[in-house]
Amino acid sequence: MSSALLSILPEVILTVTGVLIMLIDPFFAPTASKKALGWLAVLGTLGAAGATLLQLRSHQILVTFSGSIQMDTFSVFFHLLIASIVLLTLLVSLDYFKPGVTSHSGEYFALVLFGSVGMMLMTCSVELLMVFIGLEISSISTYILAGYRKGQATASESSLKYFLLGSFATAFFLYGIALAFGATGTTSLTGIASGLSITAFPTMAFLALAMMLVGLGFKVSAAPFHVWTPDVYQGAPAPVVGLMSTAPKAAVFAVLLRITATTYSSELLHARWVLLIGIIAVLSMTIGNLGALLQKDAKRMLAYSSIAHAGYLMVAYTALPADSIAAAAFYTAGYAAMNVGAFAVISQLGGYDEPLRTIDDYRGLAQKHPVLAAALAFFLLSLVGIPFTGGFFGKFYVFNAAIGAGHVWLAVLGLLNSGVACFYYLRLLTALYSRQLGEESAEFEGSSPAAVLAIAGAVLATLLLGILPGKVLGLAQRGATVQVSRNR
Repeated sequence: MSSALLSILPEVILTVTGVLIMLIDPFFAPTASKKALGWLAVLGTLGAAGATLLQLRSHQILVTFSGSIQMDTFSVFFHLLIASIVLLTLLVSLDYFKPGVTSHSGEYFALVLFGSVGMMLMTCSVELLMVFIGLEISSISTYILAGYRKGQATASESSLKYFLLGSFATAFFLYGIALAFGATGTTSLTGIASGLSITAFPTMAFLALAMMLVGLGFKVSAAPFHVWTPDVYQGAPAPVVGLMSTAPKAAVFAVLLRITATTYSSELLHARWVLLIGIIAVLSMTIGNLGALLQKDAKRMLAYSSIAHAGYLMVAYTALPADSIAAAAFYTAGYAAMNVGAFAVISQLGGYDEPLRTIDDYRGLAQKHPVLAAALAFFLLSLVGIPFTGGFFGKFYVFNAAIGAGHVWLAVLGLLNSGVACFYYLRLLTALYSRQLGEESAEFEGSSPAAVLAIAGAVLATLLLGILPGKVLGLAQRGATVQVSRNR
């Protein structure tokens, strides 16, 4: 196998599978179930994960396609993470659509795969224009998926807002690339790093980073670029929210780690962007948690929660290099497991029409559906950061990295915000185990076996990250070492 093919093998497998799904879909009757296409997407995702493990076993660092793609342990970590998120999303989605009513469900599975191709390209790209291409591939898919429940006004509003604001944010990112090229004469991350050491325009280079942060900050729902998040999460299908709240964020955080650790690592620029990211982190944690306190809609509450978690994660970026890179990667994996799991449970309890909207609608669900309620309660406790869960060690590693870098104030603000978060997570948890039944609790029709498998997988991942965090952290540290050593 050629080194070029090996470096993008997971993306190739996902692309081929997505094209096959699109070609086979027209042969199904409009009223027929498209579950077979979903299982084909699952097989393609498993194949991509296997190809990623093959990359890991090769123990190589490959730079291919004229230096635009770099396959290393860092990219392998995020490839595995994105493949896992996509796999869980597909399993949850297999029985989500109604045969005969949602005849357009076939292309849903292809769009999920095409979006994951863009996300994986972002994690292995070391050329800003290639990052932009991956970002657009991912974004176009998620714009469509956000409005996939046709005929519902909230879904159309969700897709339109996401598209308009996302396009605006992408323009900022592209303009940042142009400024970086103007300051250094290249759009390669390593080339920009070399150019910054001799450039006479550090101000332009810093403006380039600021512009790129606007575009990337939008994708991860970081404040003050978060205004789209509650409306989009409320209108999008629950499995899609689980996907878009984790996988695109993982890809963007990987890009941001490469940019900050490889490109803007000089002392002059480091001091500037650390302060900028610190401010974004504080705003995200505070606005996210305070906004969540005011929400009655469960999905909007989790939307503000995702803004807060973006802030927690950005605390690690102020403490580069190696330890904080590993901490950020671990936190991304932990948050992905518990958030995908939470939305998987919500999708099973509500179904396609999602009658369970407000927190009051979840009252007493533990009496009728104790297993699903227990799973959701576990994910909520992990989001709080209770010990022996993935959420606890994620915050521990992030705040420890910040303290080690001398940013004690960020760690203190993060801990205070974590205390605030307890109120709204426990409010939903209390509703689940309330004796009073919610008005919509009778709408539940039963769980899909595939979705139960996905939820069990998310529970197991969250639990293992809390009990045996060393394995994931070890792989993350290997990737961090690659980043730092190549920078030196």
